Amino acid sequence: MTGYVITVAQQKGGSGKTTMAANLAIGFRRAGKSVALIDTDPQGSLGRWFMTRLDTDESLVEGMEFATSSAWGITYEIRKLTDNFDVVIVDTPPKADSDLRPALRAADLVIVPVSMSHVDLWATEGVLDLTRREDKEALVVINRARSGTRLSADVAQAAAKLTARIAATQFANRVIYAEALGKGMGAAEIGKSPARDEVDALTAEVAELLATR
Repeated sequence: MTGYVITVAQQKGGSGKTTMAANLAIGFRRAGKSVALIDTDPQGSLGRWFMTRLDTDESLVEGMEFATSSAWGITYEIRKLTDNFDVVIVDTPPKADSDLRPALRAADLVIVPVSMSHVDLWATEGVLDLTRREDKEALVVINRARSGTRLSADVAQAAAKLTARIAATQFANRVIYAEALGKGMGAAEIGKSPARDEVDALTAEVAELLATR
């Protein structure tokens, strides 16, 4: 059986794509799955995260692999990695055009992180449109959520009107996500915290969706 492919995509920069990709990778690793990461974003943040992790302790990347790819080389990279890994996670550049389509086409599930703002939500429409054209399912995940605020309630209400599945799990606006990323770690690996519960819950939610593919 070949591995599942998750593509993380969002048109707007700063939405938390790399944070989502890295933390999902750790979530699946904690669940006992082997994980490969592919970075198609020229900024290379996911690659920096992985190399920081490798330099810290080689044991931290056991059962993991990393590759970079151009937009049009992604199909070849995915084909190689899905033969050997349970989950392949693709981080993409902040754009919503034809260059994104190969990564969407290869996906079993498209994760669309949305930061807690209306601007981010508006930017989501382009990615969701491309995802629908490729006949793929998208899961919108609210990132940097601020529970109890008027903005949070407004964005959540607007998100519910999107023609896409909205994840039950949200990533709250926690400093630990940024701190962990800078150390080549996942938030779930740094002490016992609400972030660990969020990562584990989202991983379980994503795994359940993948199992229906």
